[in-house]
Amino acid sequence: MKLGSRRTIHYAVGIMITCLLGIGLAGGQDAQPAQNGQTAAGQKPLMSEDVFKNVQVLRGIPVKEFMGTMGFFAASLSLNCTDCHVSESANSWAKYADDTPLKQTARRMVLMMNGINKANFGGARMVTCYSCHRGNQRPEITPSLAEQYGTPAPIDPDKVTPFQQSANGPSADQIIDKYIQAIGGAQQLAKLTSYLAKGTYEGYDTDFAKMPVEVFAKAPDQLATVVHKINGDRSSIYDGRQGWVAAPETDVPVPVLPLAGGDLDGARVDAELAFPGQLKQDLSKWTIGFPPVSIDDHDVQVIEGNAPGGTPIKLYFDKKSGLLVRQTRFTNTMVGLIPTHIEYSDYRDVNGVKIPFHYVTTWTDGQTTTQLTSVQANAPINAAKFDKPAPPTAPKVAPKAAAK
Repeated sequence: MKLGSRRTIHYAVGIMITCLLGIGLAGGQDAQPAQNGQTAAGQKPLMSEDVFKNVQVLRGIPVKEFMGTMGFFAASLSLNCTDCHVSESANSWAKYADDTPLKQTARRMVLMMNGINKANFGGARMVTCYSCHRGNQRPEITPSLAEQYGTPAPIDPDKVTPFQQSANGPSADQIIDKYIQAIGGAQQLAKLTSYLAKGTYEGYDTDFAKMPVEVFAKAPDQLATVVHKINGDRSSIYDGRQGWVAAPETDVPVPVLPLAGGDLDGARVDAELAFPGQLKQDLSKWTIGFPPVSIDDHDVQVIEGNAPGGTPIKLYFDKKSGLLVRQTRFTNTMVGLIPTHIEYSDYRDVNGVKIPFHYVTTWTDGQTTTQLTSVQANAPINAAKFDKPAPPTAPKVAPKAAAK
């Protein structure tokens, strides 16, 4: 069935896979899925068939990409997990292996989509599930006069593409320089070498309850986020070279998952944006010339750069204040691209540098909100905070949810 509430869809899908996809989501539009599946250390990550049973079409891709593909299906058809899988799968990872008619249909559709792209577009991924379904279980076959003559939807800022390069507008360097000045200036930013932040986190993996969160950041590019959940900590870590996501076994099929490809690129960019003094050098192949768009009624300037692994990253700066208000990237899966954006707000002065105390991450499987309450500048941080995390275990005393 098609669910009427997008929030209901996201709750059912997101509660299962939020911990796998909550940070570091990224992927190049023209890149191979998962950047050939390699981690930063060159080790092959766990593949879908290594973890799940009865995988037939989506074999040979990393677990994280496999889970992202499930989210792509959900977004394309507005279905949740148990619409395609047996109802018992909601409480058992093993039951996801059971076949259903919709699962069998999905396999045929993936093969059909691949056949269309191969026969008509030289194998380039030009047609996806979303091309036809657009949020409906069955594609529409009759034109809608209401849509044809109605008010066009506003431009989606995530999907804007650049016009031809214009000499009249500011360059990427000028936009970044304005941003650096807006948050305190290069000299002041250079004095910030680390910070320890505390606050609250809420999302589909916490059943919308606010949970304590700690953020450890160390220049130039180390970042660790630890959410203290009732059933065990959820950690997202980037050590400057490698990254991991760790979550309780009740939430995810793999308790510690190394990041690869575009997901690793995303984790690196998040870490670098915590100390953006070298932003010009951290990304490459800067693109300008995007059409005028607005976010929350604020005009923004858009630039795009490539992360080291080739992932394109769009950055949106408030045209008036110069502050960064959004980052957009895409997860590359076997069936299509999954958009993810992070919105930044509530900038506050910390040791002469403005830091966003509020950020919201939105993607096809859910939405998470982090609200910082305190940030300690230049705090000593134990190097072990950025080590590969151990599999989480449920705490003996569950942490209390923060007051709403």
